[in-house]
Amino acid sequence: MHVANGMYGLILVEPEGGLEPVDNEYYVMQGEFYTQGTYGEKGHQPFSYEKELAENPTYVVFNGAVGSLTEERALTANTGETIRLFMGNGGPGLVSSFHVIGEIFDNVYTEGGSIATHNVQTTLVPAGGATIAEFRVEVPGTYIMVDHSIFRATDKGAYGLIKVTGDECPLIFNPDPRPISE
Repeated sequence: MHVANGMYGLILVEPEGGLEPVDNEYYVMQGEFYTQGTYGEKGHQPFSYEKELAENPTYVVFNGAVGSLTEERALTANTGETIRLFMGNGGPGLVSSFHVIGEIFDNVYTEGGSIATHNVQTTLVPAGGATIAEFRVEVPGTYIMVDHSIFRATDKGAYGLIKVTGDECPLIFNPDPRPISE
C-alpha cells in the first residue's frame, strides 16, 4: 500500500569515473495509484485495495501526477543534443513499456546495468526496476513519452513531453511534402 501511494524513488550509483557526458539528464518515475474514485474525480481519493489486487490502477503516471511532465514542466532540449533518461518504475504491479514517440533510443541500459543495447524503440521497465535510455534529438518538435501499453497513457496519465527547439533538419524530416530540391 505504501508503494501504491507513491513511496518509491530512484537512486543512481554511477560507475567509477562517472557516466559518459550528455547534454541533458532527466529523471522520470512511473507509478500507479489505486483509488476508490474514478479517474479525474476531485477531492481526496482513498486507496482501493480491491483495485490493487486486480492490478487495475485508476492512474498510471510519470513523476507522481497526471501532467507532471507537460506544459511548463515539459523536459527540454535543443536539436543536436543528447538526452539521458533515468526511467524508474515504482509499480507496484505493472511493467512499463517505455517509449518516446518519434525517437529511437541509441543506448538502453536494461535494469540500469552496465551493458548497452543499441537502437531500441520501446524498452520494458519492471515494477521496482529502472532503465537508462540515451538518444540524440535531431529534429525540433514535441516528443511524447508514454507507457506504450497505450491506454495507460491516453486514459490513465502515463505521458510526458520533451520539447525540442532548434534548426529544422529536412534531410531527416521534411514537414513539406514536396521533394527537397538539390
